[in-house]
Amino acid sequence: MIAYLEGEIANVDPTYVIIDIQGVGYFIKISLNTYSKIKDLKTVKLHTHLVIKEDSHTLYGFFDLLEKEIFTQLISISGVGPSTGIMITSSMEVDEIKKAILNADVSTIQRIKGIGNKTAQRIIIELKDKISKEGLETSPNHLISNEYNTLRTEALTALITLGISKNLAEKSIDSILKSSSNNITLEELIKEALKRA
Repeated sequence: MIAYLEGEIANVDPTYVIIDIQGVGYFIKISLNTYSKIKDLKTVKLHTHLVIKEDSHTLYGFFDLLEKEIFTQLISISGVGPSTGIMITSSMEVDEIKKAILNADVSTIQRIKGIGNKTAQRIIIELKDKISKEGLETSPNHLISNEYNTLRTEALTALITLGISKNLAEKSIDSILKSSSNNITLEELIKEALKRA
């Protein structure tokens, strides 16, 4: 699995980017949100997700790790393919998608092209619990919120990989983050959580 790609932008379009990495051009499909963040850059690092089908290998890229996470959650749902996932992440910001799901706002999700009533309901039913457990960080500074969520997600992934149960890992991480006032590194967070798990 290709986790991310970093290189020079050879070509960029609202739906895709070609990244040149040591003379090899990688064609990566992107959302409008990612396009707006990279359109004026010369070099870029994109978090990627590879979708393998019988007739194609397609890379999807995201400037923000949180956008990649919501995309992978969306495409895990039956009836929501990568094209629909990109359409959703192009139509709404990550926080807007999460709020619509948490509030069971079918009409907002249904306004996205290609999303019918049944699909919108399925997205809400299947993702509501996951998103409510992750929590929505409401912060006046969006960057701080993203950093907090990324730190939490990375620590959680590491702890689960190390064999800690998800529930126990989440409780430990949340408890540490509340008391640390966001002044903690990923390594420190993982080490402290391992002591408590």
